[in-house]
Amino acid sequence: MKTDMPSQPAHKPTIFICADHGLAVIYFLQSDVLPTLLEAGVQVVVLTDDALVEGIRQRFGRPGVTVEGLRLKQAAQYAAQHHPEVQWWLGFLRRVGSAGRINTEAQDAYVAQVAVEEGWKRRMWMPLARLYIQGLRRSRFLRQRLVNFQKRFTPNLYGDLFERYQPELVVASTHGWRLDRYLLREAAARGIRTAAAIVGWDNPSSYGLRGAPVETITCWSELQKEELVQGSDWDPAQVHIGGIPSYDGYFRQEWQMSRDEYFNLHNLDPQRKLLAYAASFVSFAPNYRNIEALAKLVADDELAAPCQLLIRLHPNHFWDNPLYSGERQQIRQLAEQTPHVHVVEPVPLGGSLGYYSGEDMPEKSSMMAHSDVFLTVYSTMVVEAACHGAPIVSACLDTPGGWNRPRKFSLPLSEIGNWPTHDRFRRAAAGRVAYTEQELRQAMDDYLQDPAADRKARQAFIERECSYTDGSAGKRTGEFLVSLVVSRI
Repeated sequence: MKTDMPSQPAHKPTIFICADHGLAVIYFLQSDVLPTLLEAGVQVVVLTDDALVEGIRQRFGRPGVTVEGLRLKQAAQYAAQHHPEVQWWLGFLRRVGSAGRINTEAQDAYVAQVAVEEGWKRRMWMPLARLYIQGLRRSRFLRQRLVNFQKRFTPNLYGDLFERYQPELVVASTHGWRLDRYLLREAAARGIRTAAAIVGWDNPSSYGLRGAPVETITCWSELQKEELVQGSDWDPAQVHIGGIPSYDGYFRQEWQMSRDEYFNLHNLDPQRKLLAYAASFVSFAPNYRNIEALAKLVADDELAAPCQLLIRLHPNHFWDNPLYSGERQQIRQLAEQTPHVHVVEPVPLGGSLGYYSGEDMPEKSSMMAHSDVFLTVYSTMVVEAACHGAPIVSACLDTPGGWNRPRKFSLPLSEIGNWPTHDRFRRAAAGRVAYTEQELRQAMDDYLQDPAADRKARQAFIERECSYTDGSAGKRTGEFLVSLVVSRI
């Protein structure tokens, strides 16, 4: 008599998501990307810092979601133990090797920084490296050889995970310029489809070539697509424009506290206008002169209306670097000694994922939404502030001598206006740029007296940079990733 054998459960289409940074957690897990994948019947395996697996599991775990460790310690050991100098130079050249068809000023600044801050052995090779970079800027053949050469550094760190889950797609938040390169290379070697998402505004112009065989990428806008195609040799058909899912919550005002709630949180004076300053470019130049100038204008009531200053420290202020931590303490001390000056700190996600945390989104969103003037140094937050309709000033007051330390590279803030994203902000007339204290005061007075100034330019700016301002980017991006899985089944 014939007996029916029990059927094996059907394999669900599976996607590996590499969440190796706080911005990646926000992009994939705190947006509509994850729900869209799950609604389509896709099994999602989130790979993250081993120290955060349980926390990520508790917060984002649900049917269809599994969380595994990314084995970053083992990946870092491989980078340090297997021809480390060769791998370092590959990473450096990859980062600055974009074609000269795009604006490479941000990459050029990184070359200058490395030439100052690295040890003498690497500095000795820099003249030759600069010649090779010139070749990369001119030759697609050299760029492709560099990308392909990296594949020989492919450790078997994730074999058991690939065997256990049999993913159809591995997607990361970079095209292989962090330790995610090893995961992406191993996936490609196994014939598994690979994809990347652009999570940062300046990523296509600041980080050049692929660190792994990544087949397709999703980005914010036509502007980023052009940078990827012209600068990093992406086939236009491989580049999807999905907007920026991390900002959907801004456009839908999901994270905003009321003005009263936010002011009470930071003991702010409801009778005073709010100036919010988000520190930026800490690794290139001090922010303290900007902050000191703002604090004086506020404390002495020298502006068009009584104001107060809220300073948001940068994640880099919490690096293990005495210069950056020293400025952090200097800012805190200034706030303690100066009336109407307050400090807010980014919330750490933990582990190696840094201070770019989704826990911080209500703070950030409320700060920008309730700012009468928002100030920074060209950071990505000019886009975020524009999403909230806040008037924007980029404060670029130079500190004489910069960091003024041996073997510490400094770049005057007045010289970074031509970097790709900075140049787009300036040309869009989405805000003002101040190089002197007089210009800073004038820019703030203009906005305090006319909050609607430049409003249309700001709106046009975010439409060009973000593409979708209706809160649909997460769904669009999730549907795109589903299409990559379905096409392989």
